[in-house]
Order: sequence, then C-alpha cells, then structure tokens
Amino acid sequence: MPSVAIVAVALDFVFGEPCRYHPLVGFGWLADQLEAWLNPAINQNKPSQRLVGSFALALLLSPFIILAYWLCNIQLIGIVANTLLLYFAIGHKSLHDHARAVSHALNNRDEALAKTAASYMVSRDSAAIEPIPATVESVLENGNDGVFGALFWFFIAGGVGALAFRLANTMDAMWGYKTPRLFYFGWAAARLDDALDYIPARLTALTYAILGNTQLALRCWKTQAPLWDSPNAGPVMSSGAGALNIQLGGAARYQNEWHDRPILGAGEAPVANDIERALKLVRHSVYLWLAIFLIITGIYHA
Repeated sequence: MPSVAIVAVALDFVFGEPCRYHPLVGFGWLADQLEAWLNPAINQNKPSQRLVGSFALALLLSPFIILAYWLCNIQLIGIVANTLLLYFAIGHKSLHDHARAVSHALNNRDEALAKTAASYMVSRDSAAIEPIPATVESVLENGNDGVFGALFWFFIAGGVGALAFRLANTMDAMWGYKTPRLFYFGWAAARLDDALDYIPARLTALTYAILGNTQLALRCWKTQAPLWDSPNAGPVMSSGAGALNIQLGGAARYQNEWHDRPILGAGEAPVANDIERALKLVRHSVYLWLAIFLIITGIYHA
C-alpha cells in the first residue's frame, strides 16, 4: 500500500485534479438535488431535520463507499482502484496551483487579481480579502482537508477510507454551514467531518510543528487552538502559523459581516514569500508522512 500511496501522490502532482468530468462534480449535483428534496423551506427550522439530514447523508454516501469497497477487493482491479481513489481524494497540486496564482498576481503588482485568486481559496468577501494572509491560512488548513486527511484514512482503510473522508469533507463544505437553511439539516454532515478529521488534524498540526519552529508551534497550538471556532482547523492553523513564525487570524469579512477572529501564531504579518514557505511546509509534510508509512509498513511485515 505505501507504493500505491506514492503513485497516487505522484499522479496528483503531475496531472492535478481533472479539469473536466471530476467525479465530485456529479456527486455535488446529487447532494444538491437530495437537499432540495428533503429540506424544503417549510421544514428548515425544525430540529427534526437533524434526523432527516442524517438519513440523507447515509443515503448519499453508502452506495459510493460500498462500490469502492467492492472494487478495491477485486484481485486484479483492486490496486488500480485504490490508486485512483486516493488520486481523486487528494488535492495537493491544486493547492499549489491556487496559491501560486495569488503569488504570481502579487509579483505582477496586480492587487485586484491577487484578491480574486485568493477568493477562490477562501469563503470570505473578495473585496475585503487581504490576499497574503488569506492564502497562507488556506494553504495550512487545506493541507489537512485536501491532503493529510485523505492520506491518513488511506493508511487506515485504503482507497475506501480516502474516499469516505473526501466525500464527508465535501458534504461538510456543502451542508455544514450554520445558516438558517442548513442549521439542522447539515448537522450530521458537519459532525461526521469533525469526527473523521479529529486525528488527522492533530497529526497535521504535529507534523507542521516538527518541520518548523517546533517550540513556538506547540505553544501556539496549546494556547490559541481552543479559541478558534473549528475544533480541527484551530490546531492545524495555529501550529502552522507558529511553525512559520508568522501571525494569522484577526478580523475577516464574510457575507458583508466582519468577524473578529482570534490571532494565530506569533511574529510579523506574512509577506508574499510566506505563501511559498507554507506550500513548502505542506510539501515536506507529505514526504514525511509517506516515509513514515513506508517505515511502519516495513516493520509490520518484517
């Protein structure tokens, strides 16, 4: 399985995510249709929608996970299936592509383009984005959501695990918002993502700390992560900011409303070069995870 993981990561870094006909596009369409059917406006303020949302989540995820399990256990097809499932589950190259689009715009002194490029990575209002800190925050957080979470569950349960994590993460991104429409219906999607990401997020935070300013990263993780509104993003982003010795967080505008977020990390505000430093931290973390996976597997089979 380590060789499968290496091949899948290599495929992603060479080809990236498919520009057309990505499986998650069709999956997202199904999710939209199911939510529109089972979460009509008349029921959206009812606590019973938590149960309906749980049923919808199970109904949506189960067929894909069962199919993946079947494919991964066919003798000749299994290796290919596991490789492709991990390849589709990670977004290592796309993370680099989106972040470097911001860097290139900044290098060309095009602030407007930098803000637009950064807005593709975060959900805050594009007009009020500070592109450098927003991009660094996104790189650190999506390193976990788009790479390490899928790798962790692949190490645990093969391609099925990677697929389950990616689908759960996608559902959280679609249904997990605390808006009047999704407050109850999306509860199960948000809780499932929190549960599946609990261990990967903390391993990601630990990896960032090991590969950066270790003492500062661990101190920021301990003191700042509990203040962040997300139980998994807090450790990842605080540790990552500390590892890079920069300051993130602070006020940000979402849907025309300013939110006073806690400060993460320490030191100076990030500069353009810190985008590449954050990408390097994620990249080296991937190499470390693959090396550890190889070592553990070698010891287990020795």
